[in-house]
Amino acid sequence: MNKVDTYLRAATRDNTRRSYQSAARHFEIEWGGFLPATADAIARYLADHADSLSINTLRQRLAALAQWHIDQGFPDPTKAPVVRKVLRGIQALHPSQEKRARPLQLEQLDRLEDWLNQAIIRASSAGDRPALLRHTRNKALLLLGFWRGFRGDELTRLQVQYIDAVPGEEMTCFLPQTKGDRGHKGTSFKAPALARLCPVTAYVEWITLADLAEGPVFRSVDRWGHLGHEGLHINSLIPVLRTLFAEADIAYSTEYSGHSLRRGFAQWATSNGWDIKTLMEYVGWKNVQSAMRYIDAADPFRRHRVENSGTALSLPDPS
Repeated sequence: MNKVDTYLRAATRDNTRRSYQSAARHFEIEWGGFLPATADAIARYLADHADSLSINTLRQRLAALAQWHIDQGFPDPTKAPVVRKVLRGIQALHPSQEKRARPLQLEQLDRLEDWLNQAIIRASSAGDRPALLRHTRNKALLLLGFWRGFRGDELTRLQVQYIDAVPGEEMTCFLPQTKGDRGHKGTSFKAPALARLCPVTAYVEWITLADLAEGPVFRSVDRWGHLGHEGLHINSLIPVLRTLFAEADIAYSTEYSGHSLRRGFAQWATSNGWDIKTLMEYVGWKNVQSAMRYIDAADPFRRHRVENSGTALSLPDPS
């Protein structure tokens, strides 16, 4: 790979690149299309998958095919009127409700930490280092992911050398590249030390136990207690969380995903009086539409509100 290719590759996030490659492969190999494509071919492709793919997936495929044509110097066929009309028709005839991850509530986070603390004690007493590593890692992942409102891919891309943690005070996490950071300036995220459910303490305990000085924060742990060299893959994060929730006897464990931590924090923050601007600045959302996707409307008949869960915690103003 020459220098030009290296910089071109760095300009696109890995997840986006994989998504684009998957879409082009699906269009050419699985469906039998040809690239560059005509607008009529794109329209037929959409129609043939209207019954099997969601409207959001079809939009993602269109975006990927559009980018392929742009990168290769061809006219973008996805902007043609026939393609847009077919997409609108599919949306009209195949309406679907957006599936959202179940938000993790503070009371459930409390139960999960209690379970993990007990599991850590048992593993330590039994000399079971693989279990001790996994439980300590999961505790740090869970608490940091919740209180920072991180997306799953942000958690898996955290690097030890870009994190400054001061026990009893706060920690700062720097991500060289984040979604929406078109200038590639990187973004710093601060997380406070808390009296309970503390992400700073959990993080320090994890990197100390794992003896990590650089590289990915959250890694795989094999049956012998060896750490992986790469960060957890985004596709392995959901199984890790669902397995943990099932072991801790959290109801509906299969309905949680990497977005559950972010949605749970957003709901906790709004329930505790955060205005939308403060929440957007803290989490890093650039527009209101993105933020509102994570916030459920208040239910006046809900008996167990987050702020009445018996856990008094507050985070500082992100400014």
